[in-house]
Amino acid sequence: MRAAFRNVIRRFACDQRGNIAVIFAIACVPLITAVGCAIDYSRATQVRAKLQAAADAASVGSLAKASPAFAAAGSMTSDGPIPVGVTDAQNIFDANRANLTDYTLVNVTPTVVKSGSTITTTVSFSANINTMFLGLIGKSALNVTGTSTSTANMPLYIDFYLLLDNSPSMGVAATPDDVTKLVNATASFPTSKQNCAFACHDYNDSNSTYNLAKNIGVTTRIDVLRTATQSLMDTATNTETYPNQFRMAIYDFGAASKTIGLRALFSLSASLSSAKTAAGAIDLMGVYGNNDAYTADKDTQFSKIFPAITSLIPASGTGTSSAPLKYLFFVSDGVADESNTSCSKTMYNSHWGNISPRCQSPLDATLCDALKRNNVKIAVLYTTYLQLKDNQWYMDWIDPFNKGPFGPSPNSEIAKNMQSCASPGLYFEVSPTQGISDAMNALFRKAVADARIAG
Repeated sequence: MRAAFRNVIRRFACDQRGNIAVIFAIACVPLITAVGCAIDYSRATQVRAKLQAAADAASVGSLAKASPAFAAAGSMTSDGPIPVGVTDAQNIFDANRANLTDYTLVNVTPTVVKSGSTITTTVSFSANINTMFLGLIGKSALNVTGTSTSTANMPLYIDFYLLLDNSPSMGVAATPDDVTKLVNATASFPTSKQNCAFACHDYNDSNSTYNLAKNIGVTTRIDVLRTATQSLMDTATNTETYPNQFRMAIYDFGAASKTIGLRALFSLSASLSSAKTAAGAIDLMGVYGNNDAYTADKDTQFSKIFPAITSLIPASGTGTSSAPLKYLFFVSDGVADESNTSCSKTMYNSHWGNISPRCQSPLDATLCDALKRNNVKIAVLYTTYLQLKDNQWYMDWIDPFNKGPFGPSPNSEIAKNMQSCASPGLYFEVSPTQGISDAMNALFRKAVADARIAG
């Protein structure tokens, strides 16, 4: 009996047919644990991704232009936290995680801070995800964390000073068709006004070409400039992010030669609707006949106008509401007409005799330097001086520094000097001058974009 029992035990010990089952049973424990860990970690990764998306939405959304933080930052006079932005970021985060389950939020910390012209939102979170399989090895929860940071540049406050050339040359017909129409209409005029493309506003002549142009529907450059300036105010209104973000001032060269000099049509103000109304008064300077008794026809006095506007414009600020950036918008045909004994083009030739020291010449670009030294940006819109081949005065005194090989050219001395006056990237030339409105609006948008980059 004992011998039989020993044989059974010996055979059982030597039998290897059940090894695979035993090994499999033993191996299942780590395999199941590994698969379970992968499932737990995968769940944790999915939950974290959704929480991260909520944090991203909160950081970006709290800086949107319509957000409370953006509005509050515009009225802040110093740097610091923005409490309403924190509340808004928290609300956005909560809304985006509302349907998310299988986790416990440990904390979420939004911060919204203004520094200079930049707003920064940071949203950090921490959460625990309950495990199923990892609990078998003593880990009942996984902790996940995340951070999202977004920044936004605040729109800057800008003061725009418009310097608009309303001297007699801005009475030139606006387009080649208008030039032809006015030249033909003056064919029977006295010799001094015959075939004239200038709508001269002469107070001593009730039959002046100024009145004729109005009567026959000729559009002059000053007419286009008036409309363009009014349109600019609409563009500024539609571009503002903050109330009173842009302020406007409008100046010209004077109502008449008798009172020539820098004139304020509209003093600096944030009321853009009032500025638009004031722009309706832009008109051509009036004169008092040939060889005007007040100015001797020298009615584009850049050497006096620029120092005057320079003294009015303070140094540019940083773009805050209390220290706006400063921009000068200068619109002109770019030709000076003044008494200047140092001018290299004082007038003398066989047609006109010696009338020195009258000087008609391109703008002296160094007149713009004082403003630039005060960090005032100068945006220049050059209204191309169209060729007036039937006008002897133009052909003698303007054409020599205005023409390229095929007429007025971007390489003309006038254009070059106007571009030299402008700050980098803020120069436009328009021809024909019907494009003034589009060009002024484009130049405004470019100036606003330039201010944001520089800020």
